[in-house]
Amino acid sequence: MTDRVIAGVCPLLPDGSAILVGLSGGVDSVVLLHLLCQLAPRFRWQIAALHVHHGISPNADAWAGFCAELCDKLNISLIINRVDIAPLREQGIEAAARSLRHAAFAKQSCDFVALAHHADDQVETLFLQLLRGAGVKGASAMPQLSAHTGTHKVVRPLLHCSRQAILDYAAAHELQWIEDESNADDNYPRNFLRHRLLPVLGEKFPAYRDTLTRSTQHFAEANELLDDLARLDAAAAMTGDTLLISALQALSQPRAKNLLRYFLSQLGASMPQAVQLDDMLHQLCIARDDAAVYIRFGGWQVRRYRSRVYLLRAPGEFDRSLILPWQGEAELGWPALNARIRFQYGQGQGISLAQLQHKPVTLRHRQGGEFLRPSPNAATRTLKNLLQEQSVPPWQRERLPLLYCGDELVCVPGVAIAAEYRAAEGEAAVVLSVVAYSNETRHSFRPQTRHLFQ
Repeated sequence: MTDRVIAGVCPLLPDGSAILVGLSGGVDSVVLLHLLCQLAPRFRWQIAALHVHHGISPNADAWAGFCAELCDKLNISLIINRVDIAPLREQGIEAAARSLRHAAFAKQSCDFVALAHHADDQVETLFLQLLRGAGVKGASAMPQLSAHTGTHKVVRPLLHCSRQAILDYAAAHELQWIEDESNADDNYPRNFLRHRLLPVLGEKFPAYRDTLTRSTQHFAEANELLDDLARLDAAAAMTGDTLLISALQALSQPRAKNLLRYFLSQLGASMPQAVQLDDMLHQLCIARDDAAVYIRFGGWQVRRYRSRVYLLRAPGEFDRSLILPWQGEAELGWPALNARIRFQYGQGQGISLAQLQHKPVTLRHRQGGEFLRPSPNAATRTLKNLLQEQSVPPWQRERLPLLYCGDELVCVPGVAIAAEYRAAEGEAAVVLSVVAYSNETRHSFRPQTRHLFQ
């Protein structure tokens, strides 16, 4: 098994790589950690481990203690990350635990995260995906090396090794490990496959691991081709984080659905079920140009506005009466947009600091009836008309921050600055921008960035 890992994985892991091993304490992760530690001097790898303490089992503390002792023996660092699964229980215990593990790894700094998935896991994942009606992406199961996730890549050195090979390695090296009592509970779908279905399958088709693993590779290649096609279609259809309705309408239904799926994935959305995706495509393509299409799924929203598709996270409630005083801070939080209002100082561009000295400066929400004069030669305009002209989507208009000096509206970031408050050339000034917490995307008051927080 060592030779197989060296041949298959070592070319993927450059010399000197910092590798963080996911260590549950079970036989798979113990074998992976031992194997990588054995190979580390040869390739100058820096090995550390992360144990996620879910707190689900009454033995969870003992498992963490076992992992700490093991890492002490191997003379490597261990991070123990304690998580609370309760807020995510509606996802199901397995899905919630997986989400928390992913979040724990995402916070760590390393070159690679090494996970102990093996060939039997791959087959189980394929069956589970097929039983959920997954498409080619889901049936691709798990890659040996995944793309960047945050600051690192995910590698699975044991993916082509069977569970029996792992047990044989553990016995040969006299390794110890813990047994999670939940692994024997076949009420969990994966355990049902592992203990009841796959042993029967193996009696008739003993090579099923290899043949089904080849199938996942075929599915992965097909998925790459679909992504390549989607990138070609998206080149002219996607602008920033919006998608042209006309591009969807011009394609066949399967190809349009492929493009829509790609659009959602590029912006980090969870993937809707097949029925939801079909309905989403139908509503987006048949609606009138002025129709307010609004579709919710999995904590996300898809909207149609002015012949474009917008995707955004489902926003929470906000306090319309909120008034935030500004007293020179570099940033202020703005809950309605899950964002920060950033104040950057400069000269000759933005809002005159001298003009803001006369009365208290505050951030407020729209209440209706606001107006300002956007330039010295322009007429006074209602904010409603300015928002429409700047193509600010309707669902964002009530959540925008409005900067006031006393009772005078000074600025709406991304829309306009009142002429009376514009900085003159060389004058000390401040520029407002809005930074989303989720992606650090900046949206200033310059016209080309007027679409805020899609």
